[in-house]
Amino acid sequence: MSEYVLELKGITKRFPGVTALNRVHFKLRKGEIHALMGENGAGKSTFIKVITGVHAPDEGEIFLDGKPIAFSNPTEAQAAGIAAIYQHVTNYPDLSVTENIFMGHEKVHPKTKRLLWKDMYREAKAILKQLGSSIDPKREMGTLSVAQQQIIEIAKAISTNARIIIMDEPTAALTARESEDLYRIAESLRDQGTSIIFISHRFEDMYRLASRVTVFRDANYIGSWDVDEITNDQLIVAMVGREITQVFPHKKHPIGEEVLRVENLGKIGYFADISFSLRRGEILGLTGLVGAGRTEVCEALFGITKYDTGSVHLKGQRLAVRRPKDAMKLGIGYLPEDRQKQGLILQWGIGRNITLPALERFSNKGWLTEKNEAQLARQLAEKVHVKAKSIFDLAGSLSGGNQQKVAVAKLLTAGLDVIILDEPTKGVDIGAKSAIYEIIQDLAMQGYGIIMVSSEMPEVIGMSDRIAVMREGRITRMLQKEEFSQEAILEAAMSEAPGKTKAG
Repeated sequence: MSEYVLELKGITKRFPGVTALNRVHFKLRKGEIHALMGENGAGKSTFIKVITGVHAPDEGEIFLDGKPIAFSNPTEAQAAGIAAIYQHVTNYPDLSVTENIFMGHEKVHPKTKRLLWKDMYREAKAILKQLGSSIDPKREMGTLSVAQQQIIEIAKAISTNARIIIMDEPTAALTARESEDLYRIAESLRDQGTSIIFISHRFEDMYRLASRVTVFRDANYIGSWDVDEITNDQLIVAMVGREITQVFPHKKHPIGEEVLRVENLGKIGYFADISFSLRRGEILGLTGLVGAGRTEVCEALFGITKYDTGSVHLKGQRLAVRRPKDAMKLGIGYLPEDRQKQGLILQWGIGRNITLPALERFSNKGWLTEKNEAQLARQLAEKVHVKAKSIFDLAGSLSGGNQQKVAVAKLLTAGLDVIILDEPTKGVDIGAKSAIYEIIQDLAMQGYGIIMVSSEMPEVIGMSDRIAVMREGRITRMLQKEEFSQEAILEAAMSEAPGKTKAG
């Protein structure tokens, strides 16, 4: 009997014009959590599809319990006990939790072929209880949070008797508390003998869960290590092929006159008494625990939502922003946290995404002058170093880091004074993060005033000139550069918000 429940040897997968996997190797033991890491484009997604039967490898062998196996389709992989849980959960929002759990492998009466609803509800409830969840199996799927939907995906894997579960970036959209819940579930499954491949860009995920880590780079296998035998720096070199000696660039950008002033801004139920200023060339970090109201403040500044009290002044003039289009015209741009749903149109080309805010500039009596539009798109794509064959490539075909660069380039078409970046490096690898930091610093050097929302303390400390810390919809502290520390941020993020009184 092999010590490995799953083993891949020399797996190669080619598509027209590209080798997605080049002789990669992977070994997974029973009851092991094994991390798989690599930059976007390293081949991780193709690796998942080969294991789950979506793609057949062109070369190499797959072994299950030491025996060679070949999957013709995902159904065969599922029957062999392999399941995948993806970062962007695909479900049926109008159906119940139970229907989602048993979709594709419903329980039916052997003779009448009728669905055995009571049996499915009973088993769904038992599985959810096993996972420590009290979600009602009859609840509509679309009413669940992202974290709850992840739990349902895990429940679905258990319902198929999966003994190998692949988790693809499962913590990317979760809060710290929700991530801890997921860690607990993963550890419980491991202790019951389930083997887990955990794909993540976050070092904290790897150190918290995995005993082994494998790295892919540019479709190639780089190596496998025990987690306690490899350092962050060594992992970065393995992932990007070079040392990133200075993740956060330290370019001196001159800070000029005040460009934005926010006074006593409030929205009932979301935030109150928000006051701060922003100067040209300044990067103002906005941080705090998830749910502190950071995104809500940014959306109010950009006109997505309306504030109830207070005022906003741009270059000394009080603004009346009723919608995002007004904000863009006046000089405020916003890069939302969810780039795929709110920042880009994935079915459009890179160029058209970039020029979207400025299409009026290239139109004449309803007709677009596409030559001038394409010229600007190319210039801006080059300015932010988008890696693509052509500006006509679909935005959806790009890696997460390059999608984020396109979203930044899109802001640069509008003649802005203030740029708001909400979690600008969320879900991108370390190499792309470093490139995005360079772009943000360059924008500051060009005189843009930048508000950067981030949940990552090293990021907000490494990039900001000042840091505003929020808790429960209020700014609890404004930190100057010499006051920066993770301890100071945590203390401010967890302290009693100004204007609040403790319950007696």
